[in-house]
Amino acid sequence: MAIRRADFPLPDLADERTAEYFAGAARGELVIPRCDACGSLCWYPMGECDRCGGGSFTWCPVSGRGRLFSWVVVERAFLPAFADMVPFVTGLVALDEDPAVRIVSYVVDTGPHELRAGQALQAAFRPLRFSTVPGKEVVVPIFVPAAAG
Repeated sequence: MAIRRADFPLPDLADERTAEYFAGAARGELVIPRCDACGSLCWYPMGECDRCGGGSFTWCPVSGRGRLFSWVVVERAFLPAFADMVPFVTGLVALDEDPAVRIVSYVVDTGPHELRAGQALQAAFRPLRFSTVPGKEVVVPIFVPAAAG
């Protein structure tokens, strides 16, 4: 099914599954749903907890610290909107609170050849813009190398 939003590829802020995630980012917080039944962090937001089957969640702030689990350097724009961004790094970041919770995001402020598995990262909150969606932006969590010490 093709996405037909005028502001695509910006995140859909009206999507009830992730609206609070982006609202948290706009406040400068990384928030993840926590299962009310078992207390597990649950990402990607779904209708039920994949650990206990519970169906009620509370969005909770987390530290934003994590470790680089995997990454890829994107060197070719797969959509015209990304042409101005290449090359860029997308990473899978395992959160310190629960390494089974892994967030897909951009990894910035470092060269792609400086990345290593297990590298400490920290969430930062920056506007995401695309030239194909002039005048609009969405603050998103991205990850940067964690400060030493």
